[in-house]
Amino acid sequence: MEVRRRPNRSSRVGESLKQPDPNPNHDAHSHLTNALFFTLFFSVAYFLLHRWREKIRTSTPLHLVTLSEIAAILSLIASFVYLMAFFGITFILHPFLNSRTSPDDDLDLHITKPPAPPLSPPLPLPHDNNDLVLAVVSGSVPSYSLESRLGDCRRAAEIRREAVESLTGRSLKGLPVEGFDYDSILGQCCEMPIGFVQIPVGVAGPLLLDGNEYTIPMATTEGCLVASTNRGCKAIHLSGGASSMLLRDAMTRAPVVRFASAKRASQLKFYLEDPLNFESLAVVFNKSSRFARLQDIKVAMAGKNLYIRFSCTTADAMGMNMVSKGVQNVLNFLQSDFPDMDVLGISGNFCSDKKAAAVNWIEGRGKSVVCEAVIKEEVVKKVLKSSVEALVELNMLKNLTGSAMAGALGGFNAHASNIVSAVYLATGQDPAQNVESSHCITMMEPVNDAKDLHISVTMPSIEVGTVGGGTQLASQSACLNLLGVKGASKDSPGANSRLLATIVAGSVLAGELSLMSAISAGHLVNSHMKYNRSCKDISQVVS
Repeated sequence: MEVRRRPNRSSRVGESLKQPDPNPNHDAHSHLTNALFFTLFFSVAYFLLHRWREKIRTSTPLHLVTLSEIAAILSLIASFVYLMAFFGITFILHPFLNSRTSPDDDLDLHITKPPAPPLSPPLPLPHDNNDLVLAVVSGSVPSYSLESRLGDCRRAAEIRREAVESLTGRSLKGLPVEGFDYDSILGQCCEMPIGFVQIPVGVAGPLLLDGNEYTIPMATTEGCLVASTNRGCKAIHLSGGASSMLLRDAMTRAPVVRFASAKRASQLKFYLEDPLNFESLAVVFNKSSRFARLQDIKVAMAGKNLYIRFSCTTADAMGMNMVSKGVQNVLNFLQSDFPDMDVLGISGNFCSDKKAAAVNWIEGRGKSVVCEAVIKEEVVKKVLKSSVEALVELNMLKNLTGSAMAGALGGFNAHASNIVSAVYLATGQDPAQNVESSHCITMMEPVNDAKDLHISVTMPSIEVGTVGGGTQLASQSACLNLLGVKGASKDSPGANSRLLATIVAGSVLAGELSLMSAISAGHLVNSHMKYNRSCKDISQVVS
């Protein structure tokens, strides 16, 4: 600790501080004036904010102001100028005050603390790979920091891989590390990589859908899947093709909020469900993105808790991040009218993401698509090796009755998730969203005097995007390009992702048609024994 003399402020200001005030009521008047201007400033600020909110709700242009608003604006400016002049003078004159000294300084005690020691920089990394592996194993170099500290993502993956082998005592031979662009996944797709898994990609098709042909990329390790889907595509093509209808396009997010009482929670519920308030909420929501457009708000209540399901379009992105930003904007907006609202989580599972849920099955999430085709009698017999009557009966007993007996939720189909997963992996979608994206009901019935077969698939929650996430990786981007839906649509935002959703539904239609035919004809076991069993001895590779 040291005692030092504080440099005097400017002579005039310093003298004023030391001279007694000739007016004994000066302090009292100053306090009264300050209180008056403080009250004026915050009162008119509140008034103007309240008027601004009302204008947003009623879609009134903000530049149209009344006489009272003009007076409030002038009062706000005047009170701000006064308060800055009174309280801000010290900060404004501070550089000049410190530059002057005088022998009439007051003595001040100042405790001069010793300067804090600077943060020690991270230890330099060893140049040799073996030494670096040892540093990671010992913990002196965190594994997660390798990319940032080395500046070489590929070398970081190699070092981490060797460290994992050393720590576990297990070989990673067979897991490739060469031949992958690790820079492309940094901060985007995967953390702490040690290699990449190879999944073969096959193609089925062409699928004739809405008058256009598509070659379907499918990444899978299940034998017979691509061949079966390919047969379904052939049957559809020979029968004149399939048609699709997109019923809805809306990604959802549902935060959970809590109040002190159910009565108070119901007030927010009624506010959100009032059509007169939707426009102002949409304005706030849509500020989060140039593509996000709020479509709907549904509110569920459990005691004093509210689950608010926001639905919005997200153009060519799958859109989870986009809708979450919009929801956060609305929650911040609501907090001013409902300050007692406690936001427990941006997602309250009423969305519902990556979980089988009735709300997705009924209301839909992402893209809701119906795809149908009429398969000619001769195609059913010659290509599918079955009959219309057998397919209709099997569909009723298996996909409808059997699924109902099992208590299925959105699982009224033969194997929709097989096709959805394969296409998702190939095109860079989120594979976990296969859960709700595979919600599907397959319908079959005889038409044209019971000679031909009408088949349809209804899929209410296909969640896909053509930008962001894994779609930007080279392999997945190539598969999207094969379908003609790579990247964002320049002509019509959202067109590429909507087309991809219909292609997914069309591929499921082909897969359902072929598998149901194989089961009805008794060919399923033989087909899998032929295409899903390896005759090679791979024990040497495994060891």
